[in-house]
Amino acid sequence: MYLRQKLETIIRLQHEFTIQVSPEIAADLDRLKDYLAHKNEIPLNQIRHIQILKRSIDARQRLIKVNLKVRIYIEEDFIKETIVLPEYPDVSSAPEIVIVGAGPAGLFAALRCIELGCKPILLERGKDVKSRRRDLKAINRDHIVNEDSNYCFGEGGAGTYSDGKLYTRSKKRGDVYRILELLVGFGATDQILVEAHPHIGTNKLPGIIAAIREKILERGGKIYFNTRVTDFEIKNSEINGVTLLNGDTIATNKVILATGHSARDIFELLYQKKIEIEAKPFALGVRVEHPQQLIDQIQYKCEVRGEYLPPSPYSIVKQVGGRGMYSFCMCPGGVIAPCATSPGEVVTNGWSPSKRDQPTANSGIVVELRMEDFAPFSKFGPLSGMYFQKSIEQRAWQIGGETQRVPAQRLVDMVAGKKSIDLPVTSYKPGLTSVDMTTVFPEFIHHTLQSGFKAFNKSMKGYLTNEAVVHAPESRTSSPVRIPRDWKTLEHVQIKGLYPCGEGAGYAGGIISAAIDGEKCAEACIATIKPNTI
Repeated sequence: MYLRQKLETIIRLQHEFTIQVSPEIAADLDRLKDYLAHKNEIPLNQIRHIQILKRSIDARQRLIKVNLKVRIYIEEDFIKETIVLPEYPDVSSAPEIVIVGAGPAGLFAALRCIELGCKPILLERGKDVKSRRRDLKAINRDHIVNEDSNYCFGEGGAGTYSDGKLYTRSKKRGDVYRILELLVGFGATDQILVEAHPHIGTNKLPGIIAAIREKILERGGKIYFNTRVTDFEIKNSEINGVTLLNGDTIATNKVILATGHSARDIFELLYQKKIEIEAKPFALGVRVEHPQQLIDQIQYKCEVRGEYLPPSPYSIVKQVGGRGMYSFCMCPGGVIAPCATSPGEVVTNGWSPSKRDQPTANSGIVVELRMEDFAPFSKFGPLSGMYFQKSIEQRAWQIGGETQRVPAQRLVDMVAGKKSIDLPVTSYKPGLTSVDMTTVFPEFIHHTLQSGFKAFNKSMKGYLTNEAVVHAPESRTSSPVRIPRDWKTLEHVQIKGLYPCGEGAGYAGGIISAAIDGEKCAEACIATIKPNTI
């Protein structure tokens, strides 16, 4: 059996090719078949199927190419592999693990708990994915921020309505492909297994999140929405339970804390209870919106993108006066959204639908911050970075007229230090207020942005234009706090049974890495309940 499988693998590998073709050929399987038959001297009538394994675009030269890894089936029938979800057992009567937060880290921790025979009790401060929509409408239309249900809080977390990018640099942290396959099993397109930079889309993610929820409930897990954790019960440096906003307490000695990067009340609670936390550097800046056609022209070096190329993204990094300045969460064919999590603040983020078919492109453009930048807030100890972040968001709210209108400036005007006389309508629905960005940011951030945008324009000719509008601030790039944990057990360094997890704890940065960390924390937790399970 082994030798036969090995032989089959060798034969299959002989029919795998890495090629570079035009976008027109890459988009048409018949033309691709002709190309491969000719290039590899294979009789056309012997090719029964071509499977695309990997796809990426190379736009570095004027002649754009598509990189493909393909498998050719020569006189061999193609049988599409079906992604099958794991055998999730019924855990209704199994040992319980409390998970705080139903973002990617919490949801994938819950799934892994079930897979390994434990019962997850998932506590989410916000609403289910469908009910969240009313609160998103309220912040966009009426400038009302529900501090428990918004773009960051609620089922699926910040990722649900904030784009759905699935690429990560954290490949050493876990099995990225496993997470992608699970997402396909729950309803995502299998193209996320092929694309170099996979993306689901904000319009598609809610259905996938709902399917994960149904699986958790079906197999005996519990999910409680509108359930905010307000305290931790601790005895002898061990977690003993969690207290809820309604006063109820859930007794438990296992808590996976996966609250996301914006759960400031949890950071405050840990600090007040003298549970060790640390300030950590992060990045902060603005979100810039361009016409998508302009970005396409710059990146693809053509007047019109054409039907065979997707809306172009961009990624750019510069060093400005010793500080990093870079694009973050770039959204081709996307929109800018209001992402405040409390009244009295303004926060921006971006997202794209699955087709990326909006007329504008936006990206966070952020400046690297250092611990010394938080010195004016040193009285807050490990929360100094959080209060630095908060101060800018509150200033933006005040400058915007104490509404969700965002402080804005045309890009050339910002670089020139000139308040914009007028502003175009952008994708940001609550509206804009024309400001001089020096009133929003400390001088060092404003100066870095001004210089950095000039450097950006040298790499992307045409980027620096008054067709582009700067929206401020983009401030929730990552958690301003790290909750330290033992590198081996993944428990908090001080509190036994408490597992800091995901973005909020400082161990992830996006859907995939958060999901991987959720699985890892679940495995570490279960290893103390069921030794030799993993």
